[in-house]
Amino acid sequence: MWHWSKLSSVKWLDAWEERFYGNPNSVINEIKGGKSIRVEVYCESEEEAKRIQEQFGGSIRLVKEQNWAALSEVTRPPLKIRDALLITGSREGGVVRELQKKFPKRHVIRMPAEMAFGTGDHATTSTCLRLLVDVSRERKDSDWQMLDLGCGTAVLAIAARMLGAEKCEAHDFDPQAVRVSEQNLVLNKVDGIKIFEQDVLKWTPPQQWQVVVANLFSTILQQAFGTIEKSLKEDGDFIVSGILFEQWEPTREAAEKAGLQFSKVIRKGKWVTARGSKH
Repeated sequence: MWHWSKLSSVKWLDAWEERFYGNPNSVINEIKGGKSIRVEVYCESEEEAKRIQEQFGGSIRLVKEQNWAALSEVTRPPLKIRDALLITGSREGGVVRELQKKFPKRHVIRMPAEMAFGTGDHATTSTCLRLLVDVSRERKDSDWQMLDLGCGTAVLAIAARMLGAEKCEAHDFDPQAVRVSEQNLVLNKVDGIKIFEQDVLKWTPPQQWQVVVANLFSTILQQAFGTIEKSLKEDGDFIVSGILFEQWEPTREAAEKAGLQFSKVIRKGKWVTARGSKH
């Protein structure tokens, strides 16, 4: 594994977060004193590290590969989503059984910390999950299927199946995320989900879905709205996230130009998540 790093002024924090948002191997740390930050990305190959270096400068070095997220993980309480879901970072079957016993009306999802984005507790993922619960309740008397674009760990697809989706399809551009997603399907004993390594900007939807969720970097999302519109049934619901507040207006405008409209917009910290439908 290769490591790229660069020092930057703290005033560029939002820009760096947006640039590497969704990259499962990126880390941004504030340096003591509060005036500077260190931006780091762990890469599978030297070529990948050099591409980042050519674009942004900084330095690269070879490091021993480790599961950094798991090594740095601290014990976190289970995350509650509405009164429907409970997400735990534990792999232990005994812990899960205890949670199921304590919260019999909730679906328990195991989502250990991994080198992939989307364990459920990030503002964008947790808000997506809440909106997904709402959509599932509105569709409880009908059959529905879901498309998950930028699936990360597949937590949204897993949640959708537990909430009643007949089938789910999940895509991610990152092969590491695809690998982790497939492991999480096994860990949670969930079927009916197909995982694909796919670039949303080069993909043509072969069908339409009742529910489409896209947790993507905002500039990618803006370009992907045409694809999202084509993949959504006429009476479908879509949920989008990964949008920095500063990027919300151009994102909203891009969605409307593609024939989509928003019915609910939620801001959580610097992030925006929204729900909508076709015009």
